[in-house]
Amino acid sequence: MERNYYSDPLSLFLKKSEQEILGKLAESHPFRLEPHQRNAWLQEIKILKEALKGFNNGGKVYFEFSIPRLGGRIDALVIIRHIIFVIEFKIGETEYSAFAKDQVWDYALDLKYFHETSHDLPLIPILVASEASNGYPLTEKPRIKENKFIEPITTNKILLSDALRSLLSLDQLQGPSVDISCWEKGRYNPTPTIVEAATALYGGHSVEDLSRNDAGAINLGKTSKALTQIIQEAKKNSKKVICFVTGVPGAGKTLVGLDIAIRHMDKSQELYSVYLSGNGPLVRVLREALARDKIKKEREKGKRIRKKEALREAQAFIQNVHHFRDDCIEDPRPPLEHVAIFDEAQRAWDLEQTSKFMKAKKGIEGFDQSEPDFLISCLNRHSDWAAIVCLVGGGQEINTGEAGINEWIQVILKKYSHWHVYLNSQLKDAEYGAFEEISQLESLGRATNKEEMHLSVSMRSFRAEQVSTLFKELLDLEKDVAKETSVELQGKYPIHLTRDLNKAKNWLRQKAQGTERFGLMVSSQAFRLKPHGMDIRPKIDPIHWFLNGKEDVRSSYYLEDVATEFDVQGLELDWACVAWDADFRFNGKNWEHWSFKGNRWQRIRKREKQKYLKNAYRVLLTRARQGMVIFVPQGEKSDPTRDPSFYDPTFNYLKEIGFAIL
Repeated sequence: MERNYYSDPLSLFLKKSEQEILGKLAESHPFRLEPHQRNAWLQEIKILKEALKGFNNGGKVYFEFSIPRLGGRIDALVIIRHIIFVIEFKIGETEYSAFAKDQVWDYALDLKYFHETSHDLPLIPILVASEASNGYPLTEKPRIKENKFIEPITTNKILLSDALRSLLSLDQLQGPSVDISCWEKGRYNPTPTIVEAATALYGGHSVEDLSRNDAGAINLGKTSKALTQIIQEAKKNSKKVICFVTGVPGAGKTLVGLDIAIRHMDKSQELYSVYLSGNGPLVRVLREALARDKIKKEREKGKRIRKKEALREAQAFIQNVHHFRDDCIEDPRPPLEHVAIFDEAQRAWDLEQTSKFMKAKKGIEGFDQSEPDFLISCLNRHSDWAAIVCLVGGGQEINTGEAGINEWIQVILKKYSHWHVYLNSQLKDAEYGAFEEISQLESLGRATNKEEMHLSVSMRSFRAEQVSTLFKELLDLEKDVAKETSVELQGKYPIHLTRDLNKAKNWLRQKAQGTERFGLMVSSQAFRLKPHGMDIRPKIDPIHWFLNGKEDVRSSYYLEDVATEFDVQGLELDWACVAWDADFRFNGKNWEHWSFKGNRWQRIRKREKQKYLKNAYRVLLTRARQGMVIFVPQGEKSDPTRDPSFYDPTFNYLKEIGFAIL
């Protein structure tokens, strides 16, 4: 499939008429061509033709070059000799807006990171505000970053030609000419954020467009295909099945679930599916992101859609699992969906927590089913067939009453003997806590092994796949192994350590490029970071924190509001600062678990709550896609709640792992 609406060797582009090029663009455009789009293309063609005069010795021009990860298209991409130019036009504009700079920057970064034949080539983003009064090369010199990458160049329609010539002459960027044929064959292996992925899938891209296909990873497309096949066979043979998809943090489990749900979001389809999650912040952020994207795309087509309508569409297939549960309590009939995808299934409530909630919130006495039991029973109401997909993260239970995966298996063994289970060998790992139950299922012939159902490589940490492994080793106190893994990560995924919060904040701001998102994260038990301006008691709005721009004080960019493990689980940042308080402290030999009550720290004795606290830090330490800094306070001798002895051993332990000091 062509990734652009129009492309030609530079020499042919210069020879062809503007109307001929416009015709090709209009032919490839999937929507009705609005006058404003037609006029913009004509202006872009004219400006580029004028700017490229004299450059007809090799090179190639592309218009509307697709970037599926970001759900957009580059206005023009031009290859001249040894450089790839990524050009964003703002026709009629007289200013270079920060938004437009970030837009072209993001497009160029996407190619640099995820298009394999662009990794090592000089790549220059250029913003052309056609009517601006000044621009490069008359303004400041370009800033060349690592790996032959330049921060966005701003110029106007008159100076664009001079800008191209000046950039081509830079000594630091010299090298052999781009092999265009080879470049075009390069694979696009994106690792999108969950918000980007959901938006792209919702916009019509396939999961294959958005997943890696390198030799080290089981492609998400294979997992999605295996699940689809199982669901289709269940329908064909009138069977009931439950599938467990596991994976390391950031491997794309949620993306697999969304792919199934989005491909079957039409209620008239027999395979109509619903994506369910008990993760309130994730549900809210995804719905809002899809609604905003829908409104934006409709406006680009010259149409208007109300926010409520856009949100209603997103809510149809991304639902809060507790609302689904409540609907099934009120209505005893089978649910409309035959297929339900439960994200973070390990966080479903056990019998005690479910019973407490039903009594306190619903007035239902003696409720005798755990959440996994009740959810299976809802799909079991179908007389013919049903399928459940459980997306499971190991070691990520972070709240009271979260049952873990063994509750699902126990219920299936005791009450649902006609349900067949599909799983993978990783589910027997100790972190899932279900070895005996799964072995019993297998001995009864009720389980089928499907290795495609484990995602072993993190897509979140695209710079280095061993990040989740490193932090598992660190938290499990496997110091020597963690030190080895840390050495392997050096140069790929920066992890720094500091006792100065301002240094941490400045590092985040310097590292982030374009709209790469950064923010501060803390444990929900981190009550004594308040002297450093981090107060966990005011709850953030995850929509503002994760989706709003740099100009919004409520966004993560401002580095004022902090997010806890409950806000960020299932979501991610590009760059993160994790602030480490005295709630989870190292004593030189083991971890200690503390909760701040009133005016002092109290030991956490219950094993279950100790596990939740450790898992909270596991979640926080695996949210960053590109790099992170860990802030451990110095403490304060005059404050008994922040004694340096609470923090120093933790800092020294992290330092011994090999993290660089800021």
